[in-house]
Amino acid sequence: MKRLTRATAVPAAALTLLVAGGASPAFAAPPRVERATYANPVSKAFADTFADPSVIRGKDGWWYAFGTSDPLREGDDVTRPAQVPIARSHDLATWSYVGDAFSSSNRPTWAADGAALWAPDIRYVDGQYRLYYVVTQTTVTAGPNDNAVGMATAPTPAGPWTDSGSPVVAPRPGTSGKADDFLWTYDPSVVTEGGRQQLFYGSYYGGIFVQELAADGRTTVGRPTQVAIDNKFEGAYAVKHDGWWYLFASTANCCAGPTTGYSVQVGRSKKITGPYVDAQGVPLTASRAGGTPVLNQNGNRWVGAGHNAVTTDLAGRDWIVYHAIDRGDPYLNGTEGINERPMLVDRLDWVKGWPVVRAGKGPSTGEQQGPATGGRFATTFDSGVPARWREDGAWTERSEQQAGGFVSSAGAGSLLSSKVGTSARVEADLRSGGAAYGLSLRAGSSTVRAQVDPTAGTLRLTQQRPGHKDPTTDVDLPDGFSADAWHSVVLQVRDGEATASLTNARLGDPVANLDLDLRGSTRTVEQAGAVAQGAGVDVDNLSALPVAKPVSRLAPTPVPDRLDKKASDTFSGSSLGSGWSWVRKDAAATVDDGVLRWPTEAADLTGTSNSAGVLLRSPGSGDWTAETKLTIDLGTDDVRNYQQAGLVAYVDDDQFVRLSHVAIFDTRQTEFGHETPYAGGLSYGGTIVGPPAATTWLRITHRLDPENGEHELRAWTSRDGRTWVKGGVWTLPAGADVKVGLVSHGGAGATAKFSYFRVYR
Repeated sequence: MKRLTRATAVPAAALTLLVAGGASPAFAAPPRVERATYANPVSKAFADTFADPSVIRGKDGWWYAFGTSDPLREGDDVTRPAQVPIARSHDLATWSYVGDAFSSSNRPTWAADGAALWAPDIRYVDGQYRLYYVVTQTTVTAGPNDNAVGMATAPTPAGPWTDSGSPVVAPRPGTSGKADDFLWTYDPSVVTEGGRQQLFYGSYYGGIFVQELAADGRTTVGRPTQVAIDNKFEGAYAVKHDGWWYLFASTANCCAGPTTGYSVQVGRSKKITGPYVDAQGVPLTASRAGGTPVLNQNGNRWVGAGHNAVTTDLAGRDWIVYHAIDRGDPYLNGTEGINERPMLVDRLDWVKGWPVVRAGKGPSTGEQQGPATGGRFATTFDSGVPARWREDGAWTERSEQQAGGFVSSAGAGSLLSSKVGTSARVEADLRSGGAAYGLSLRAGSSTVRAQVDPTAGTLRLTQQRPGHKDPTTDVDLPDGFSADAWHSVVLQVRDGEATASLTNARLGDPVANLDLDLRGSTRTVEQAGAVAQGAGVDVDNLSALPVAKPVSRLAPTPVPDRLDKKASDTFSGSSLGSGWSWVRKDAAATVDDGVLRWPTEAADLTGTSNSAGVLLRSPGSGDWTAETKLTIDLGTDDVRNYQQAGLVAYVDDDQFVRLSHVAIFDTRQTEFGHETPYAGGLSYGGTIVGPPAATTWLRITHRLDPENGEHELRAWTSRDGRTWVKGGVWTLPAGADVKVGLVSHGGAGATAKFSYFRVYR
C-alpha cells in the first residue's frame, strides 16, 4: 500500500495547533487484496494444531491470532510446546507464524515449573495491547491445579510481551477444603462496556462469571456475577449486536479424539451481567440448561468445533474463528495424547436475531469465498506510519502518489474515495490531540457524518442536506475516554439507516454506538472517507467498501415428515406393537394406557459395560426421521449421574449414536452421544443439542452421504413438539445395518415415559 501523498490546504478556521505524537508500530504494510478464497484449516501453512484461537486486527493493518500452548507440528517435542503461539494474516485466509508470546525470559514468574499457558484472549485498550491467558499451575498456593488468569501487555501484537506480575483472577478454592480442589479459572475474555472493561472467565467446574476490571486491566474489582451454569459451558466470548450482548460459550468435551462433540451455543441479554437466555427463553444458568446452537458438526471431516472468537471484515460481515478436529486425524502424534485442533474460519450470519455459522450449514470444507479485507479503497499507510492532519491544513505525505484510491479534498479536511455503492461502510483507526475527527459519506447533496468530539465528550451522527433541518443524534463518551489513543471508527449506510460505532479494536464491544434513520431517497455513495476538524489528527487503516449483504434465511435442512404407521408405535395396547426386538430385554419396561414406562436401568452401553437393554426396530432404507415424546422425572439441580433416556441408532454395542435427556451433575441436558471402535479400543463422546424440559421431544434424522455412503444422523430436540432445535451430526459406517429404537439407563432411580415412537419418510 502507498501512503497518502497529495497535500491540500483547508480553511485555517478548521485547524488548531499541531500536536506531536509517536508513529504507529512499524510493521510491513499488508498487500492489496480483494476477497481471497481459502480452505479450512487456515492454520495449515504454519501449524497442525492451533487451539482456542483469539483474533484481533492490529493497528498496523494485519490480523493477529493467538493460540493455546501446544507443539505446533506433528512430531514436535511435546515437552517443549509453543508458548502462546502468534500468527498473522493480511486477509484472514493466509496465515503465517510470527513467534511465541512467551519464552523463558518473559514467562510469568508466578507460573509454576511445568505449568501450561492456555486459552489466550487478545485486546487493545488505550494504546496498549493486553493479552489474557490461563496459567494451569501457580506458585500462589501450595496446592496443585491452582489455575488462574494472567495478563501481559505489549506495544504491538507481536510483542514484546511483559507479564503484569501477578494473577488477574487468583486461584479460587472449591468447597471441599482439599488442597487440590480449585474451581476452573479458565478461558478469559474481555469486553468494553460503558467505558469499563469486563472479564469473563470460568469453565465446567464452577461455571462462567463476569467481573469488572480495574482501569489498567490488571485486577478485578467488585463481585463476580455468574452468567452460565457449571458442568455445561466454557470458552466464553461476548459481542454486542443490535443492542444485545451475545454470550458465546462452548459445550461438551473438547478433546475426545474422533468422537469429540465440542460445539458452540449462545444466549443473549440486554445487560452485560445477564441474565443470558437462549432463543427458547431458557437461561444459561438454569439446571435444564439453555443454549442455542451456533456451531456444530455437520457430518464432514470436522468434529469438535468450538472455543471461538469473532472478527469483522471491512464490508461489515462477521466471521467466526475456532478450532476443530479432523476425525480422520484426531491426535497430534499417534492415536492418543494431545488432540490435534487446527484453526478454522467461517462466515457468521445473523438470522432473526441469532448467530449461526454459514446459515446453519456448519464447518466448511473445500474452497470458500473469504472475507472482504482490501481493495481499491482500503489502505494501510507505509510502515504503519499514519497520515496526519497538519497545522497548515494538509495531510502529511512523502511522495506524489495516492493511497489506496483515497485523495485529499480541499476545504473539507478529509481523505475521500470516489464512488462506493448504494450502501457503504467506511472505517478507520483515528486518534487526536484534541481536535474533533470522524468519518463521512456523501450521496448526492446529502452528507452523513460520524464525529468524535473530545471537547464535547460525544460521538455524534448527523445527516446534512441543503435547505433541510439536519437530523442528529449523539451519545456521551465514557469518562476517561482517551482521544490520543487509537480507536476504530465505523460509519455505515444501508437501507435508509446510518450506524456509527466507536471501538477500541473492532471486537464487537463498542465504546459508543449510534443509529440514525436517514431522510430522502437512497443514492449511490459518491464519496467516503475520514474527516478532521483541526490539526493533530492521525488516520490509518482507512477503507470504504460496499456493505456486505446479510444472510436472512437459514439453509434448508430436509426432515422427512410423512408418517410411516407400520414402522411406528403408539403404545396403545398392553404390549409393544409388532416389529420390535430386544438386545438384553428389560422386564421392567411395560406398556399401559398409551405409554411405554421404562425405569432407568443401573446399566450402560458405553465402554465395555454393554449391560443396558436396547429396544430396536428397523427403520427401513433411505432417508427417515425417528421421533419420540419423552417424559422423565430427573428433577433439577441435584446430582443424579447419569440417569437418561431417549433414542438410539444402533449397529452393535460398540457402534451407535444415542440422543438422551440426561442428568449431568447438577444440569439436565440433551446429549447426542457416539461410540465407535478406534485404534484397538473404543472412543465415546457427545455433543449437546437444545434445552430439555420435563417433557422433551427428541428426533434423529437419517440420510446417506452420496459421496461416501456413510449414514449421517442428526439430532433435534424440542420443548413443545413444534419448535425444534437443530443439533450436530454423527456418522455410522457405510454399509452398516442401522436399527433405531429406545433406551433408558445410566443409573436407577428415574422412570422414562415414552408417549409414542414414530418413523417418518
